[in-house]
Amino acid sequence: MTQIARPPRSESEGSGRGLAARVSLGRRFTPVSTEFLMIASAALMLTIFGLVMVLSATSATAVSRGENPMDGALRQGIFAVLGIPLMFLISRAPITFLKRMAWPALFGAIALQLLVFTPLGIEDGGNRNWIKIAGFTLQPSEFLKLALAVWIGYVLMRKRTMLGTWHQVFIPVVPVGALAIGTVLAGKDLGTAMVLVLVLLGCLFFSGVKLRLFILPVLLGIAAVIALAVTSPDRMRRITATCSDMSAYTGDCYQSIHGVWGMASGGIFGVGLGNSQEKYGWLPAAGNDFIFAIVGEELGLIGCIVVLALFTLFTVGAFHVIRKTADPFIRVAAGGITVWITGQAVLNIGVVIGVFPVMGVPLPFMSQGGTALLAVLIACGVLLAFARTLPVPEARAAARASSAGRASSAGRASSAGRGKVTR
Repeated sequence: MTQIARPPRSESEGSGRGLAARVSLGRRFTPVSTEFLMIASAALMLTIFGLVMVLSATSATAVSRGENPMDGALRQGIFAVLGIPLMFLISRAPITFLKRMAWPALFGAIALQLLVFTPLGIEDGGNRNWIKIAGFTLQPSEFLKLALAVWIGYVLMRKRTMLGTWHQVFIPVVPVGALAIGTVLAGKDLGTAMVLVLVLLGCLFFSGVKLRLFILPVLLGIAAVIALAVTSPDRMRRITATCSDMSAYTGDCYQSIHGVWGMASGGIFGVGLGNSQEKYGWLPAAGNDFIFAIVGEELGLIGCIVVLALFTLFTVGAFHVIRKTADPFIRVAAGGITVWITGQAVLNIGVVIGVFPVMGVPLPFMSQGGTALLAVLIACGVLLAFARTLPVPEARAAARASSAGRASSAGRASSAGRGKVTR
């Protein structure tokens, strides 16, 4: 049998394969963007800060009930241990996978939210917005915020060439968004519903729809919130309560007054970590909705500025992702997530300092509540996946240098060709 000798491999072919292998390996260790570092560092520091403050805020009441003072922080820590690795795992997900998950995530989140109306549902403080599974209490509406932002980003990305027509903008975004918000309102949780409205409006704003089309949903959202407040005597009583004096101290202003007292007693440097007086039964929800008041009391103005600076770092990093990306899906979904986390932080801090009425909105990353922490960390993972698509400064500089080199080479070649013709 005749054997045909293989031609020897050329050195250029072998070096080409080696170069391809080195380039492929190098992509694994490509430095992340500045936006990635800003979002990840802010999320980690706020989570750790929150664990310390939850321990401080809940230990006193736990001891008074004869429980382990570490219980609250340990439960919160479990969700942090689950959420932080999950955040970095999701940050490696390709954008195509996140797009494919838009519809299943929304349907799953709405189905999970509907479980609050089953025997698994729990009512607390007049709101039915929790479920209890295997001894853990979960708040499904926290996952609904993320699912709604990603879904709206996917739908508006598919319709990006038709956003000048009102019915292409509103359908199916507004009806499906109203359905999701309605499942939360059915449980009488107006605070969470307001955050979902912010997510919807934020996505529409960053999609680039015309201003005249954006104003209508804004007006509808404001009218819906006013109608829900006016039709509920309990909500109207809390909204119209005057907390500047002591007339409603034992009623609707009790939390607000003690929150302001805690902030005021902290001064500039605070009374010291663990030395709060308000957490000894005076301030309800000290580890949850009013944890910022404990920060102000124990760590003073300095501690509050640190928290605000970390949220600012997170917001700036997220807005840089929105500004630099060329993908409409990333821009809209990242806009909704950023408006959710930043807007909810503003609402919570505004409640603590007495600007807004008490509405039961937790402080992202820091308030006690495992579901809220897990949902926010997953949302940060999605933002980090978006940030990975941005070129790092070194890559942008190399690309500019390469394009400039190609342009100069083409110019020299064309000038040489013209010279030959002349001769």
